[in-house]
Amino acid sequence: MYGISRRGLLQSGVAAGVLAATGLPLRAQTRGGKLTAGLGGANTSDSWDARTHSDIFMIASCHGAVFDCLTEVAADGSLVGELAESWEASADAKTWTFNLRSGVTFHNGKSFGADDVIESLQMHVGEDSKSAAKPIVEAITEMNKLSDTQVEFVLAAGNADFPYLMSDYHIVMYPAGQIEEAIAQGIGTGLYKVETFDPGVRMTASRYADHYKGDSAGFFDEIEYIAINDNTARMNALMTGQVDTINRIDFKTESLLRANPALRIQEVTGNQHYSMPMLTDVSPYNDVNVRKALKYGINRQELVDKILLGHGAVGNDTPIGPANQYYHAEMEQLEYDPDQAKFYLQQAGLDSLDIEFSASNAAFEGAVDAGQLFQSSAAAAGININVIQEPSDGYWSNVWLNKPFCACYWSGRATEDWMFATAYEEGVPWNDSQWGSDDSARFQELLLSARAELDTDKRQEQYFEMQQILRDEGGVLIPMFANYVQAVNNRIMSPDTVGNLWQMDNARMAERWSVA
Repeated sequence: MYGISRRGLLQSGVAAGVLAATGLPLRAQTRGGKLTAGLGGANTSDSWDARTHSDIFMIASCHGAVFDCLTEVAADGSLVGELAESWEASADAKTWTFNLRSGVTFHNGKSFGADDVIESLQMHVGEDSKSAAKPIVEAITEMNKLSDTQVEFVLAAGNADFPYLMSDYHIVMYPAGQIEEAIAQGIGTGLYKVETFDPGVRMTASRYADHYKGDSAGFFDEIEYIAINDNTARMNALMTGQVDTINRIDFKTESLLRANPALRIQEVTGNQHYSMPMLTDVSPYNDVNVRKALKYGINRQELVDKILLGHGAVGNDTPIGPANQYYHAEMEQLEYDPDQAKFYLQQAGLDSLDIEFSASNAAFEGAVDAGQLFQSSAAAAGININVIQEPSDGYWSNVWLNKPFCACYWSGRATEDWMFATAYEEGVPWNDSQWGSDDSARFQELLLSARAELDTDKRQEQYFEMQQILRDEGGVLIPMFANYVQAVNNRIMSPDTVGNLWQMDNARMAERWSVA
């Protein structure tokens, strides 16, 4: 069986096979051994509650090793089944029937079935829910158990991308009636069973015997993920052989890694973007003219050259990237223009502007330096930026979504609606610019329309217009798209095709890689 593209999502009775999910070349994989990864993006507040996950350490630990989703985005970008074996839709894409795999067990021996799916999804809704997947699940008006291995979802409106949304790393499957225990102990259906977990420090797990993916995935006997948030320490750990692989290499010392014959660099172009969200419900960012002034006051090419050292491309204030189907590559690029920035300040009734920008390398490597470059370029327009270096630990809980203007990064999403519904739909938990109300009425209208549109040409037209609205009026500066650049010891074999949806092979190196 093979994975399917978005164009094939609506075909009924299409099964999505496990083998395709690995993205592995057709060559023998060595079973056994251990993978030790040094990963940034860990916090002392980390837990097995996938609703709270926002960075690579827990995404790779939970979604990529210990737990499973209903579907999975393969390394080549196609969609394949994970706990769902196949799915089919009604003609209007409002009703979806998912056929679940039989014979799957959780790590505590409990059988997996329809009840687990329904209860796991229900976790994300409710008035007080802060889950980033809340808008995805809230779109489901009915969840019906047709049998132990079949679930029907009825949506409020048609959504051609719905099976893709079921691969969201927040929507992992927990055992019904035992969810609190599963979150406390890390009890999933994944390839690896938790042995130890010290939040913000380390996670170890061993291969789960008789896993339903069989010999097609999960080639290590054990895995160890070590939290190394400091970039220099992470590089040193790889250079000295303490770890087999690291994420987010330091571009400034990349030459040292390339000079080491025991190591290799993986560089993948995807939709990862470095952003600077402004809270548009807070002055002065509630004025679109101030937002436009900031957009013209940043030298995007300088950031790509000096922060990414060429490992990426200039952004245009839209999160839709080159790996998306409806990427608007021909849209006119915003350029650095201090005179235009001054003009929009005047339109806002200002001669100058004094603001603060919060940053930390927890947001992205070089975020503080990026803020200082922005400070320098914006000064020519009368915009005075005070760059505040925030602590790395607790950055995502204390700064992001709280400080009016800050540094951030997004991995992007495989589909346009997935990205927009996660971070730009009015009222969703991760709308980090709080852009909404009358300010984004046309965008919100198009979002709902494009989601249910099954005609590709009409959908493209709508998504192109949405990208232009974000560029011209949105509350998020997206100055650059960054390649995923990570490093691996040659004793570890990785597939010929490495996933570009998340860092570290879609966060699934424990599933797809092996000892060489």
